[in-house]
Formats: sequence, C-alpha cells, structure tokens
Amino acid sequence: MRTLKRSEDTKPLSARRGEQAAGGLRRIATDRADERQSNRTAALARGKKLAFVEPMKCQLRPNLPRDDGWVYEIKFDGIRVLAIKEGTDVKLFSRLGNDVTARFADIARDLLRLRAERAIIDGEVVALESSGKSSFQLLQMSRLPGVKPPPICYYVFDALRLDGVDLTGCPLHERKEKLAAALPEDGKLIRFSAGLKGDPQKLLEQIRARGLEGLVGKKPDSHYEPGRRSGAWIKIKVIQQQEFVIGGYTEPKGSREHFGALLVGYYRSGKLMFASKVGTGFDRALLKSLQAQFRRLTASDCPFANLPEPRAAGGGLTASEMRRCTWLQPKLVCEVVFNEWTRDGHLRQPVYSGLREDKRPEEVVRETKPS
Repeated sequence: MRTLKRSEDTKPLSARRGEQAAGGLRRIATDRADERQSNRTAALARGKKLAFVEPMKCQLRPNLPRDDGWVYEIKFDGIRVLAIKEGTDVKLFSRLGNDVTARFADIARDLLRLRAERAIIDGEVVALESSGKSSFQLLQMSRLPGVKPPPICYYVFDALRLDGVDLTGCPLHERKEKLAAALPEDGKLIRFSAGLKGDPQKLLEQIRARGLEGLVGKKPDSHYEPGRRSGAWIKIKVIQQQEFVIGGYTEPKGSREHFGALLVGYYRSGKLMFASKVGTGFDRALLKSLQAQFRRLTASDCPFANLPEPRAAGGGLTASEMRRCTWLQPKLVCEVVFNEWTRDGHLRQPVYSGLREDKRPEEVVRETKPS
C-alpha cells in the first residue's frame, strides 16, 4: 500500500475548516488595517499645508503657430502671482516665491470668497488704465508716495489645486472649467481670463491695434508643468519688451536730477553684456526713488564684460564716457520697452517701464524667437 505524505488533505475536516476561518479573519483584519492606513494617508494629504509651486512658463514664438488646436488668451502686462488659500488664510506669491500678500491685500481678501476651502490659483496682478489696458509701468508707479493708486485686479487663468485635489495632471480645458466654477459670481478684483474666440490672426491684429502686449497660446489638452517651458504654452509679442539688469547710470544733465540714463544689459555665458542706455520713462518721483535704491548698490568696477566700445558702435559707451558713469552691483532687474535691436546689439528707442522684483538677475538673457 502506498504511504501518503502528510498534507492538509490528510487533516480532519474540522481542523481544516478552523484554519480557513482563522485565515479569513486574518485577511479581514489586514484589509481593515490597510483601509485605516489609507484613510489616515488621505487625511494627512488633505491636511498637508499647501506649498508654493513655481509657475509654468511660456515659450516665445515669432509668429502664430500654423497648426490649429490652440486656445488664446490676452498676454497681460503685470506681475505673475500664485495664490494659495487655506480656509480663512490666503497668501500671494510672486514667480520667485516671494510673499506679496501685504502689497495686494485687497486681492487676498477677495480670494476668501473663492468656492473652495483649499486652492492654488495661477494668474496675473495688473493695474488698469482708464481704457482697460493693463500697464506694468502704472503698477510700479502706484507704489510711489503721493500717487493715486489705479484700479488693480487679479486675472486668474489656471487652477493647480481645488479642495485638496491635484489638477496639474488634468487637461487645461478641464482645469479652466473647474476654476471658473470656483470663482465668486460678483468678484470685483478677481477676474477670469477666458479663452478668446475667433480667427487667431485677426485676434493678433486687434491686440496690436489696442496697444496690448500680445497673445498667449495654450494647448487645450496640456497638463500644468510647474517651472517648465515645454512649448505647450507660448507667447507671441506685438510689442518689443523684456527684462534687463541695471549695471550703472550716467550723470544727469540740464535740469534733470539724480541720474541721467540707466545702463542695462543681459547675461550671456555667465557674463553681463551691455545692451543700452535707457533715459526715458521717468518722472521726478521715480528718479528720486530709484536713486535711493542705487545708493546701497554702488560698485567701484564696471560689471559689463563688453565695455568699453568704439564710438562706431552706436549706443555704446567709450572709455572716456565710462569715467563719468556710476557703476552698480547687478542686483536690480527692470522692464524696458523698445523698438528693435540694432545691428550693433543695442536697443533702439528704449523706454523704462519699471523694476521687476519677480526675476533673478542671472535669469535675464537676450530673448530670441525660435523659428
């Protein structure tokens, strides 16, 4: 007779049923423990303090893309601001993560009426001219003493989180729908930046006719990519303007006080390159305000790697002219509007627009439009 090896099949039926029941109870207990842990994890995720997220960036394009399927919005001339709402607490942050809540306290208060207890919203704070056009210069001038503040509002165009739900992996059109639904109906300072309807080329012509900065194009199915310039968002400018680093200034002439023209440049391969003298766009109060900041940044050496220049280079600085300049540590960034770049690499008809506190000097490069 063949001898059977001992196995579960040789155990008494009652014993096997008892072990099966015990195993089932252990599985139930394990499942319940896993469920409790999952609930605890979810609760922690819901309760975790929302943190600043570096905003997604646009890629500069020379022209409108040829392919269809883009959503277009107005390119505002203001300050990019990320809003974080935690119940009754609202914080506003610049693109660099600097807290600007106190500066835009009215906007922070209006965001309390957002239809979400916890949220991260992306948008642009702008100052509006009487025509309704946004103006970065007007926004900067509003900080000067004695200046009547213009209407300032917050145009919101994206939602990264709403009530604890991460939306960055959702398509743009879905994020905008949820954002629009979360905004208060009677918001005065918080405004929704909706997509523009119509032929893109005609939209661009209207933007140019109204003196606006340009258009922003976005892929409707694009995800939100913090800190990236992937090409899913693009910008098309009709006005030439960009940031420059302030490296010094010239002496004032005539009745002008404080300084004559700013000396500005951009970084190339880690070196600060001189771009232009900027002598317009200032009033007396602004000249005084800037001079007060310059006193703390005075330097003994010229920070520009490509100076002096020969007289033939229009817009440059010769060695003799440099001796009458005051040099500054390259710590301040300003916005400049100009007509075009000259063949010598300088700016034609540059106009000062305002200081940019939301950009690091080392980030400032000459903007080029990819073909």
